[in-house]
Amino acid sequence: MNNVSHSSSSSSSVNSSSISASDPNVGRSRSRSGDGSQTMSAEPSRRWRDVFWLGIFMIHLILVGGALAVLGLNRFKKSDRLNLDQYTKKYLENQKGLTEDYWPLYALAGGVGTVLGWTWLLFLGSQASHMMKIAVHILTTYLAVLSVLCFWMEQFFWGVAFAIGAGLLFLYVLAVIDRLPFTMLVLQAAVKMVWSLPEVMRVAYAFMLIMLLWMGVWSFGAAGVVALGIGDGGRWWLLVVLSVSLFWTGAVLCNTVHVIVSGMVFLVLSHGGREASSIPPKSLMKSLRYAVTTSFGSICYGSLFTAAIRSLRWKIRGVRSKIGNNECLLCCVDFLFHLVETLVRFFNKYAYVQIAVSGKSFNHSARDAWELFQSTGVEALIAYDCSGAVLLMGTLLGGLITGTCSGIWTWVKYRDRVAMVGSTAMLMGMILVGIAMVVVESAVTSIYICYAEDPLLIHRWDPEFFNQMSEMLHQRLQHRSARAREVLTHNRVDNHHTLETLPF
Repeated sequence: MNNVSHSSSSSSSVNSSSISASDPNVGRSRSRSGDGSQTMSAEPSRRWRDVFWLGIFMIHLILVGGALAVLGLNRFKKSDRLNLDQYTKKYLENQKGLTEDYWPLYALAGGVGTVLGWTWLLFLGSQASHMMKIAVHILTTYLAVLSVLCFWMEQFFWGVAFAIGAGLLFLYVLAVIDRLPFTMLVLQAAVKMVWSLPEVMRVAYAFMLIMLLWMGVWSFGAAGVVALGIGDGGRWWLLVVLSVSLFWTGAVLCNTVHVIVSGMVFLVLSHGGREASSIPPKSLMKSLRYAVTTSFGSICYGSLFTAAIRSLRWKIRGVRSKIGNNECLLCCVDFLFHLVETLVRFFNKYAYVQIAVSGKSFNHSARDAWELFQSTGVEALIAYDCSGAVLLMGTLLGGLITGTCSGIWTWVKYRDRVAMVGSTAMLMGMILVGIAMVVVESAVTSIYICYAEDPLLIHRWDPEFFNQMSEMLHQRLQHRSARAREVLTHNRVDNHHTLETLPF
C-alpha cells in the first residue's frame, strides 16, 4: 500500500496538463465526456437492442415458471398429485417425499442469503474494506473446512471438489497478492462513490426482493424435484437445468442493477459531483426505465456469457504470471490467453456502462469499451486490478455460508439429500449476495470508463485518487515496455545464435 499511498506527493507531476499532452485522445474525449452527463437526457428516444435475446429470455422464463409450478404441485401435500410418475416408471424408486418437506430448507437459504446481502449493503460505508479483506483471506480456509466436513459426511465428490477449489484459490491469491493494495484502493473509491448515492442502494434492495420472490417460485419447483420419485441421476439432471435457469435469471437482475448504477455514477462523475445543480432531475428513474425496456435485451444477452469468460480470464492471467521460463507451457497458455482476450473484446462487464450511457447493443458496447481502454493504455491498469475477483470471492463466501446452513439442516433431517439441497442453496446465496456486490462493481467499471474517456473527470471528483491511479498507470505502462524490450532482446540473441551455428 506504501507504493500507492505516497503517490499524492510523488505523482503531483501527473496532472491534467501532462495527461492531455501525453494522450491525444483526451482532448477529443473531454468534449465527448463533457456532454456525457447529458447523453441520457439529450436522447429523445432509444432503439430497442438485442430484441432476439429479450424474447429468448422471456420465453425461457415462462416455460421454466410453468415447469416449476408443475414439479412443485406434483408432490405438494399429496404424492404424485399430477400422475407424473407414469412417465418415469423405468426410473421409479417408490421413495416417499413431499414438496413441503424440502421447501423450508430452501426458505432458510433465501433468508440467510438476503440477510448477508442486506448486511453487506448496510455496512458498505463503514466496514466494506474489512469485509472484502476477510473474504479474501477466509475463503480458502472455509473451503478447506467444508472439504473436511464433506469427507466426514461421506460426500466424497464434494469433498474433493472443495479441496481442489481451496488449492486453486490459494495459488491464485499467491499469484496476485502484490496487486491487492491497488485493488483495495480502487474498491474504497468505488464504495465512497456508491455511499454518496443512497438511491442506488434502494435499487439494490428492491431488486434483491424481486429475486427473492422468484426464488420462492424456483425453490417450490426444486423442492418438488428433490421429492420426486425417480433416481438420483434424473433428479440431478433436472436440478442442473433449473440451476442454469436460476443462474441466468440472477445474472440478468444483477446486470440490470449494474446498468442502473453505472448510469448514475457516470452522470455524477461527468457533472463533477453529487451536489452539482446541472444533474438532470429524475435521472435514476430514467436510467431504470432504459435498463428494463430498450436495453433489457442487451442485458439478457451479455448475462449468458460475461461471467464465465471473465472467470476464465482471471485464472489464465494468474497462471500466466507464474509460469516462468517453461516455453512449452507458456506457448499453450498464451494460446488460451489470446483466445480469451478475443472473447473479452466482445463480452466484458464494461459494456454495461456504455449500454447505460448510449443505449448501444451489447457487442457494440463491449467492443467500444475495449478499444477505448487499449487506445488510452488504461487496459494495462484494468489487467492489474483484481477488484472483480475480490468481489467474486465475497459472493462465493456468501453462497458457501448459505449452502452450509441449509446443508446442515438437511443432513439432520434427510441425509441422502444433503448434496442436492446444499449445492442449490449455495447458488441461491451467491445470487442474492451478488446483487449487493454488483453495486460496488458498477462503480468500479464506471470509474475506469470515465478515466479512459477523460482523466480530468476523476481529478475533479477526487484529486488524490486521480494521482494514485495516474502513477500506477505510469508504472504499469513502464513495466509493459520493459517486458517488451526484454522479449525483443531475447529473440534477437536467439536469432543471432542460430545464424552463428548454421553451416555455410
